[in-house]
Amino acid sequence: MCVGAPLVGARQAVRGETGDHKRRPYETWKSGETMRPSSLWPAAVAALIVSNATLSCSASAQSWPSKRVSVIVPFTAGSATDIMARTVAQRLSEQLGQSFVIENRPGAGGTIGAGVVAKADPDGHTILVHSSSYTITPSTYPNTPYDTVRDLAGITPLALLPQVLVISPAKGIRSVEELVRAAKAKPGTMNYASAGVGTATQLNAERFRLGAGIDVVHVPFRGTPEALTEIIAGRVDYYFCPVNAVLPMIAEKQLLGLAMGSSKRSAALPELATTLEAGIANSDYNFWVGMFVPSKTPRDIVNRLHQETARALDVKEVRDGMAKLGAEVMLLRPDEFDTYIRNEISTNAVLVKAAGISAAGP
Repeated sequence: MCVGAPLVGARQAVRGETGDHKRRPYETWKSGETMRPSSLWPAAVAALIVSNATLSCSASAQSWPSKRVSVIVPFTAGSATDIMARTVAQRLSEQLGQSFVIENRPGAGGTIGAGVVAKADPDGHTILVHSSSYTITPSTYPNTPYDTVRDLAGITPLALLPQVLVISPAKGIRSVEELVRAAKAKPGTMNYASAGVGTATQLNAERFRLGAGIDVVHVPFRGTPEALTEIIAGRVDYYFCPVNAVLPMIAEKQLLGLAMGSSKRSAALPELATTLEAGIANSDYNFWVGMFVPSKTPRDIVNRLHQETARALDVKEVRDGMAKLGAEVMLLRPDEFDTYIRNEISTNAVLVKAAGISAAGP
Protein backbone atom coordinates (compact mmCIF):
# COMPACT_ATOMS: atom_id res chain seq x y z
CA MET A 1 0.00 0.00 0.00
CA CYS A 2 1.30 3.49 -0.82
CA VAL A 3 1.70 5.92 2.08
CA GLY A 4 0.11 9.36 2.01
CA ALA A 5 0.52 12.41 4.28
CA PRO A 6 0.70 11.73 8.03
CA LEU A 7 -2.71 11.96 9.66
CA VAL A 8 -1.65 14.45 12.33
CA GLY A 9 -0.09 16.82 9.82
CA ALA A 10 -3.19 16.74 7.64
CA ARG A 11 -5.44 17.40 10.61
CA GLN A 12 -3.34 20.35 11.67
CA ALA A 13 -3.42 21.80 8.20
CA VAL A 14 -7.21 21.66 8.03
CA ARG A 15 -7.71 23.10 11.52
CA GLY A 16 -5.26 25.94 10.96
CA GLU A 17 -3.04 24.75 13.82
CA THR A 18 0.20 25.04 11.88
CA GLY A 19 0.21 28.80 12.29
CA ASP A 20 -2.15 30.91 14.42
CA HIS A 21 -3.31 28.78 17.37
CA LYS A 22 -5.90 31.41 18.35
CA ARG A 23 -8.12 31.27 15.31
CA ARG A 24 -11.84 31.60 15.98
CA PRO A 25 -13.51 28.25 16.80
CA TYR A 26 -16.16 28.89 14.18
CA GLU A 27 -15.94 29.93 10.56
CA THR A 28 -18.63 31.53 8.41
CA TRP A 29 -18.94 29.90 4.98
CA LYS A 30 -20.30 31.32 1.75
CA SER A 31 -23.69 29.77 2.36
CA GLY A 32 -24.02 31.95 5.41
CA GLU A 33 -24.10 28.91 7.67
CA THR A 34 -21.78 28.63 10.63
CA MET A 35 -20.00 25.28 11.00
CA ARG A 36 -17.34 23.87 13.29
CA PRO A 37 -14.10 23.08 11.48
CA SER A 38 -13.91 19.83 13.46
CA SER A 39 -17.03 18.60 11.63
CA LEU A 40 -15.22 18.98 8.32
CA TRP A 41 -11.73 17.75 9.00
CA PRO A 42 -12.33 13.98 8.57
CA ALA A 43 -13.48 14.42 4.96
CA ALA A 44 -10.74 16.93 4.24
CA VAL A 45 -8.11 14.69 5.81
CA ALA A 46 -9.33 11.77 3.71
CA ALA A 47 -9.08 13.88 0.58
CA LEU A 48 -5.54 14.96 1.44
CA ILE A 49 -4.46 11.40 2.23
CA VAL A 50 -5.91 10.06 -1.02
CA SER A 51 -4.29 12.88 -2.97
CA ASN A 52 -0.88 12.37 -1.37
CA ALA A 53 -1.16 8.60 -1.61
CA THR A 54 -1.95 8.89 -5.31
CA LEU A 55 1.11 11.10 -5.84
CA SER A 56 3.25 8.69 -3.80
CA CYS A 57 1.97 5.67 -5.74
CA SER A 58 2.52 7.41 -9.06
CA ALA A 59 6.05 8.27 -8.03
CA SER A 60 6.78 4.67 -7.00
CA ALA A 61 5.57 3.35 -10.35
CA GLN A 62 7.63 5.89 -12.25
CA SER A 63 10.79 5.07 -10.30
CA TRP A 64 10.28 1.30 -10.55
CA PRO A 65 12.46 -0.63 -11.08
CA SER A 66 15.16 1.13 -9.09
CA LYS A 67 17.47 -1.89 -8.83
CA ARG A 68 18.00 -5.40 -10.16
CA VAL A 69 14.82 -7.49 -10.44
CA SER A 70 14.95 -11.14 -9.40
CA VAL A 71 12.77 -13.42 -11.52
CA ILE A 72 12.19 -16.64 -9.61
CA VAL A 73 11.45 -19.73 -11.71
CA PRO A 74 10.44 -22.71 -9.54
CA PHE A 75 11.67 -25.25 -12.10
CA THR A 76 15.01 -26.26 -13.54
CA ALA A 77 16.92 -24.35 -16.21
CA GLY A 78 15.85 -25.50 -19.65
CA SER A 79 12.28 -26.24 -18.60
CA ALA A 80 9.38 -24.71 -20.54
CA THR A 81 8.67 -22.20 -17.78
CA ASP A 82 12.34 -21.24 -17.61
CA ILE A 83 12.54 -20.60 -21.36
CA MET A 84 9.40 -18.44 -21.32
CA ALA A 85 10.70 -16.49 -18.32
CA ARG A 86 14.05 -15.80 -19.98
CA THR A 87 12.38 -14.65 -23.19
CA VAL A 88 10.20 -12.08 -21.42
CA ALA A 89 12.81 -11.05 -18.82
CA GLN A 90 15.32 -10.13 -21.52
CA ARG A 91 12.79 -7.87 -23.20
CA LEU A 92 11.72 -6.24 -19.92
CA SER A 93 15.37 -5.52 -19.15
CA GLU A 94 15.76 -3.76 -22.50
CA GLN A 95 12.55 -1.75 -22.01
CA LEU A 96 13.19 -0.66 -18.43
CA GLY A 97 16.97 -0.34 -18.28
CA GLN A 98 17.43 -2.67 -15.30
CA SER A 99 18.65 -6.25 -15.08
CA PHE A 100 15.97 -8.92 -14.80
CA VAL A 101 17.91 -11.93 -13.48
CA ILE A 102 16.52 -15.47 -13.62
CA GLU A 103 16.93 -17.54 -10.44
CA ASN A 104 15.93 -21.21 -10.64
CA ARG A 105 14.49 -22.56 -7.37
CA PRO A 106 13.11 -26.01 -8.30
CA GLY A 107 11.52 -28.61 -6.06
CA ALA A 108 8.32 -29.61 -4.29
CA GLY A 109 6.08 -29.02 -7.29
CA GLY A 110 7.14 -25.39 -7.60
CA THR A 111 6.27 -24.49 -4.00
CA ILE A 112 9.87 -23.73 -2.98
CA GLY A 113 10.25 -20.96 -5.53
CA ALA A 114 6.72 -19.68 -4.99
CA GLY A 115 7.38 -19.49 -1.24
CA VAL A 116 10.46 -17.34 -1.82
CA VAL A 117 8.41 -14.78 -3.74
CA ALA A 118 5.45 -14.90 -1.35
CA LYS A 119 7.76 -13.78 1.49
CA ALA A 120 9.81 -11.28 -0.52
CA ASP A 121 9.61 -7.51 -0.08
CA PRO A 122 6.50 -6.35 -1.99
CA ASP A 123 8.31 -3.67 -3.94
CA GLY A 124 8.16 -5.13 -7.45
CA HIS A 125 11.77 -6.28 -7.44
CA THR A 126 10.97 -9.98 -6.92
CA ILE A 127 8.80 -11.68 -9.55
CA LEU A 128 7.57 -15.24 -9.89
CA VAL A 129 7.17 -16.92 -13.29
CA HIS A 130 5.26 -20.15 -12.70
CA SER A 131 3.35 -22.70 -14.74
CA SER A 132 -0.24 -23.89 -14.50
CA SER A 133 0.92 -26.25 -11.74
CA TYR A 134 0.55 -23.12 -9.58
CA THR A 135 -3.17 -23.90 -9.39
CA ILE A 136 -2.56 -27.59 -8.59
CA THR A 137 -0.31 -27.27 -5.55
CA PRO A 138 -3.03 -25.94 -3.21
CA SER A 139 -4.46 -29.46 -3.45
CA THR A 140 -1.21 -31.44 -3.50
CA TYR A 141 0.83 -29.36 -1.03
CA PRO A 142 -1.76 -28.08 1.48
CA ASN A 143 0.82 -27.24 4.16
CA THR A 144 2.93 -24.71 2.30
CA PRO A 145 3.99 -21.68 4.40
CA TYR A 146 2.08 -19.37 2.07
CA ASP A 147 -1.44 -19.08 0.69
CA THR A 148 -1.64 -19.30 -3.10
CA VAL A 149 -4.53 -16.84 -3.39
CA ARG A 150 -3.86 -14.53 -0.45
CA ASP A 151 -0.06 -14.10 -0.60
CA LEU A 152 0.57 -13.77 -4.34
CA ALA A 153 -1.08 -11.62 -7.00
CA GLY A 154 -1.29 -12.29 -10.71
CA ILE A 155 0.22 -9.97 -13.31
CA THR A 156 -0.76 -11.85 -16.46
CA PRO A 157 -0.39 -15.21 -18.17
CA LEU A 158 2.43 -15.11 -20.70
CA ALA A 159 1.63 -18.00 -23.00
CA LEU A 160 -0.25 -21.21 -23.60
CA LEU A 161 2.20 -24.02 -24.29
CA PRO A 162 0.85 -27.35 -25.58
CA GLN A 163 2.30 -30.60 -24.28
CA VAL A 164 3.15 -33.52 -26.50
CA LEU A 165 3.05 -37.22 -25.60
CA VAL A 166 6.53 -38.56 -26.41
CA ILE A 167 8.10 -42.01 -26.25
CA SER A 168 11.40 -43.61 -27.27
CA PRO A 169 11.26 -45.11 -30.78
CA ALA A 170 12.99 -48.17 -29.32
CA LYS A 171 9.77 -49.02 -27.49
CA GLY A 172 8.20 -50.02 -30.79
CA ILE A 173 4.98 -48.12 -30.03
CA ARG A 174 3.79 -45.93 -32.91
CA SER A 175 0.38 -44.62 -31.86
CA VAL A 176 -1.83 -43.73 -28.91
CA GLU A 177 -3.90 -46.83 -29.64
CA GLU A 178 -0.82 -49.06 -29.39
CA LEU A 179 0.27 -47.38 -26.15
CA VAL A 180 -3.12 -47.93 -24.51
CA ARG A 181 -3.22 -51.52 -25.75
CA ALA A 182 0.25 -52.23 -24.30
CA ALA A 183 -0.67 -50.66 -20.95
CA LYS A 184 -3.88 -52.66 -20.67
CA ALA A 185 -2.09 -55.89 -21.58
CA LYS A 186 0.17 -55.60 -18.52
CA PRO A 187 -1.50 -53.40 -15.89
CA GLY A 188 0.88 -51.64 -13.51
CA THR A 189 4.05 -52.40 -15.48
CA MET A 190 4.30 -49.32 -17.70
CA ASN A 191 5.26 -45.93 -16.30
CA TYR A 192 5.25 -42.24 -17.18
CA ALA A 193 7.52 -39.33 -16.25
CA SER A 194 6.62 -35.91 -14.91
CA ALA A 195 8.52 -32.76 -13.95
CA GLY A 196 7.38 -33.31 -10.36
CA VAL A 197 4.36 -34.25 -8.29
CA GLY A 198 1.45 -31.90 -8.92
CA THR A 199 2.99 -30.28 -12.00
CA ALA A 200 1.12 -29.68 -15.25
CA THR A 201 3.03 -32.56 -16.83
CA GLN A 202 1.55 -34.95 -14.28
CA LEU A 203 -1.94 -33.49 -14.59
CA ASN A 204 -1.91 -34.06 -18.35
CA ALA A 205 -0.72 -37.64 -17.86
CA GLU A 206 -3.36 -38.29 -15.20
CA ARG A 207 -6.16 -37.00 -17.40
CA PHE A 208 -4.88 -39.34 -20.10
CA ARG A 209 -4.67 -42.25 -17.65
CA LEU A 210 -8.20 -41.72 -16.39
CA GLY A 211 -9.59 -41.18 -19.89
CA ALA A 212 -7.89 -44.28 -21.29
CA GLY A 213 -8.66 -46.42 -18.25
CA ILE A 214 -5.09 -47.69 -17.84
CA ASP A 215 -3.01 -48.63 -14.79
CA VAL A 216 0.46 -47.06 -15.02
CA VAL A 217 3.11 -45.90 -12.52
CA HIS A 218 4.11 -42.27 -12.02
CA VAL A 219 7.86 -41.47 -11.91
CA PRO A 220 8.43 -37.82 -10.88
CA PHE A 221 11.63 -35.88 -11.62
CA ARG A 222 12.91 -32.45 -10.61
CA GLY A 223 12.28 -31.03 -14.07
CA THR A 224 11.84 -31.61 -17.78
CA PRO A 225 15.54 -32.10 -18.68
CA GLU A 226 15.89 -34.98 -16.20
CA ALA A 227 12.64 -36.54 -17.35
CA LEU A 228 13.65 -36.40 -21.01
CA THR A 229 16.99 -38.05 -20.27
CA GLU A 230 15.17 -41.06 -18.86
CA ILE A 231 12.61 -41.16 -21.68
CA ILE A 232 15.34 -41.13 -24.35
CA ALA A 233 17.20 -43.88 -22.50
CA GLY A 234 14.01 -45.94 -22.38
CA ARG A 235 14.08 -46.33 -18.60
CA VAL A 236 10.71 -44.55 -18.39
CA ASP A 237 8.01 -45.24 -20.96
CA TYR A 238 6.36 -41.93 -21.87
CA TYR A 239 6.07 -38.27 -20.96
CA PHE A 240 3.66 -35.40 -21.65
CA CYS A 241 6.34 -32.82 -22.37
CA PRO A 242 5.97 -29.10 -23.11
CA VAL A 243 6.39 -28.94 -26.86
CA ASN A 244 9.16 -26.33 -26.93
CA ALA A 245 11.54 -28.53 -24.94
CA VAL A 246 11.20 -31.55 -27.18
CA LEU A 247 10.97 -30.25 -30.76
CA PRO A 248 14.68 -30.82 -31.57
CA MET A 249 14.54 -34.37 -30.20
CA ILE A 250 11.51 -35.19 -32.33
CA ALA A 251 13.22 -33.69 -35.40
CA GLU A 252 16.35 -35.77 -34.73
CA LYS A 253 14.29 -38.96 -34.23
CA GLN A 254 15.50 -39.33 -30.65
CA LEU A 255 11.87 -39.30 -29.56
CA LEU A 256 8.57 -40.04 -31.23
CA GLY A 257 5.58 -37.77 -30.76
CA LEU A 258 2.36 -39.77 -30.45
CA ALA A 259 -0.18 -36.99 -29.86
CA MET A 260 -0.73 -33.51 -28.46
CA GLY A 261 -2.05 -33.42 -24.90
CA SER A 262 -3.75 -30.03 -25.36
CA SER A 263 -7.28 -29.21 -26.49
CA LYS A 264 -6.14 -28.36 -30.01
CA ARG A 265 -3.23 -29.11 -32.31
CA SER A 266 0.00 -27.15 -32.09
CA ALA A 267 1.29 -24.93 -34.87
CA ALA A 268 4.74 -26.37 -34.11
CA LEU A 269 3.57 -29.93 -34.91
CA PRO A 270 0.44 -29.41 -37.02
CA GLU A 271 0.39 -32.96 -38.36
CA LEU A 272 0.15 -34.45 -34.87
CA ALA A 273 -3.42 -35.12 -33.69
CA THR A 274 -4.54 -34.58 -30.12
CA THR A 275 -5.30 -37.35 -27.64
CA LEU A 276 -8.93 -36.28 -27.96
CA GLU A 277 -8.79 -36.92 -31.68
CA ALA A 278 -7.18 -40.29 -30.92
CA GLY A 279 -10.34 -41.24 -29.05
CA ILE A 280 -9.31 -40.65 -25.42
CA ALA A 281 -12.14 -38.59 -23.94
CA ASN A 282 -11.39 -35.86 -21.36
CA SER A 283 -7.64 -36.39 -21.78
CA ASP A 284 -6.72 -32.81 -22.70
CA TYR A 285 -4.90 -30.39 -20.42
CA ASN A 286 -3.87 -26.80 -21.23
CA PHE A 287 -0.46 -25.76 -19.93
CA TRP A 288 0.18 -22.06 -19.36
CA VAL A 289 3.01 -19.94 -17.98
CA GLY A 290 2.24 -16.83 -15.94
CA MET A 291 3.73 -14.01 -13.86
CA PHE A 292 3.09 -13.16 -10.18
CA VAL A 293 4.30 -10.80 -7.44
CA PRO A 294 3.78 -10.63 -3.64
CA SER A 295 0.17 -9.62 -3.01
CA LYS A 296 1.08 -6.46 -1.07
CA THR A 297 2.98 -5.00 -4.01
CA PRO A 298 1.59 -1.47 -4.65
CA ARG A 299 -1.13 -1.61 -7.27
CA ASP A 300 0.51 1.02 -9.43
CA ILE A 301 3.61 -1.16 -9.71
CA VAL A 302 1.41 -4.17 -10.50
CA ASN A 303 -0.22 -2.18 -13.29
CA ARG A 304 3.12 -0.86 -14.58
CA LEU A 305 4.58 -4.38 -14.67
CA HIS A 306 1.48 -5.60 -16.49
CA GLN A 307 1.74 -2.81 -19.07
CA GLU A 308 5.44 -3.43 -19.67
CA THR A 309 4.91 -7.19 -19.93
CA ALA A 310 2.06 -6.70 -22.42
CA ARG A 311 4.35 -4.40 -24.38
CA ALA A 312 7.09 -7.06 -24.38
CA LEU A 313 4.67 -9.74 -25.55
CA ASP A 314 3.56 -7.52 -28.41
CA VAL A 315 7.06 -7.28 -29.88
CA LYS A 316 7.21 -9.19 -33.15
CA GLU A 317 10.49 -10.92 -32.29
CA VAL A 318 9.02 -12.19 -29.01
CA ARG A 319 5.84 -13.44 -30.68
CA ASP A 320 7.80 -15.07 -33.49
CA GLY A 321 10.13 -16.69 -30.98
CA MET A 322 7.23 -18.08 -28.99
CA ALA A 323 5.54 -19.35 -32.14
CA LYS A 324 8.69 -21.28 -33.05
CA LEU A 325 8.46 -22.93 -29.64
CA GLY A 326 4.83 -23.84 -30.24
CA ALA A 327 3.60 -21.29 -27.69
CA GLU A 328 0.64 -18.94 -28.11
CA VAL A 329 0.73 -15.56 -26.35
CA MET A 330 -1.91 -15.29 -23.62
CA LEU A 331 -2.70 -11.96 -21.96
CA LEU A 332 -5.15 -11.05 -19.17
CA ARG A 333 -5.52 -8.04 -16.89
CA PRO A 334 -4.29 -8.60 -13.31
CA ASP A 335 -7.84 -8.81 -11.93
CA GLU A 336 -8.87 -11.19 -14.71
CA PHE A 337 -5.86 -13.40 -14.05
CA ASP A 338 -6.62 -13.53 -10.32
CA THR A 339 -10.17 -14.69 -11.12
CA TYR A 340 -8.83 -17.24 -13.62
CA ILE A 341 -6.48 -18.59 -10.92
CA ARG A 342 -9.24 -18.98 -8.32
CA ASN A 343 -11.47 -20.82 -10.79
CA GLU A 344 -8.70 -23.16 -11.92
CA ILE A 345 -7.75 -23.99 -8.33
CA SER A 346 -11.30 -25.26 -7.80
CA THR A 347 -11.31 -27.24 -11.07
CA ASN A 348 -7.95 -28.85 -10.39
CA ALA A 349 -8.98 -29.82 -6.86
CA VAL A 350 -11.59 -32.12 -8.40
CA LEU A 351 -9.02 -33.67 -10.77
CA VAL A 352 -6.43 -34.16 -8.02
CA LYS A 353 -8.98 -35.98 -5.90
CA ALA A 354 -10.16 -38.17 -8.79
CA ALA A 355 -6.57 -39.08 -9.70
CA GLY A 356 -5.51 -39.67 -6.11
CA ILE A 357 -2.56 -37.28 -6.43
CA SER A 358 -0.66 -36.18 -3.32
CA ALA A 359 2.76 -34.77 -2.58
CA ALA A 360 3.91 -38.28 -1.68
CA GLY A 361 2.68 -39.80 -4.96
CA PRO A 362 1.40 -41.66 -6.88
